[in-house]
Amino acid sequence: METVSRYPFSRLNLRNWSLSAILLFALTAFSPVLVASDARAEFRVCNGTQNLVGVAIGYRAKEGWITEGWWQVPATTCATLIEGELQSRYYYLYAEDAARGGRWTGDVNMCVAENEFKVTGVQDCFARGFQRMGFKEYDTGRQGSWMVQLSDTPGTQESHN
Repeated sequence: METVSRYPFSRLNLRNWSLSAILLFALTAFSPVLVASDARAEFRVCNGTQNLVGVAIGYRAKEGWITEGWWQVPATTCATLIEGELQSRYYYLYAEDAARGGRWTGDVNMCVAENEFKVTGVQDCFARGFQRMGFKEYDTGRQGSWMVQLSDTPGTQESHN
């Protein structure tokens, strides 16, 4: 005659349940570590408008002031301008709305070019064949990551890490 356990937590089931519980506990306990490792350090720009936006960035590097562009950021999307841990405290941004011609500017003059560019130095832009545009300064407070949200409403270009 076959013996059937009336208890679902028989010794065999209890042992399997214990192993499952330990495994579940280990996965739960270490999941924040796994999730945290997915976090990426970067400088991102998000386009909260309904139009394509061209973006240029400026920053201080070992070789001096650098400006780079153009990132084409479609409506309601984000683009990573700098990948990895941010090396500077201050970053500078200039952007143009491709459809309406609106601009996100600031008081810090830097060099840009008509097409894709990477320029070293911010002096004598015109003499070197570049244009000069006013970039807005963002103080990252030495955070590892930073994000700028561009919007249609002036004064709402919020930045945060």
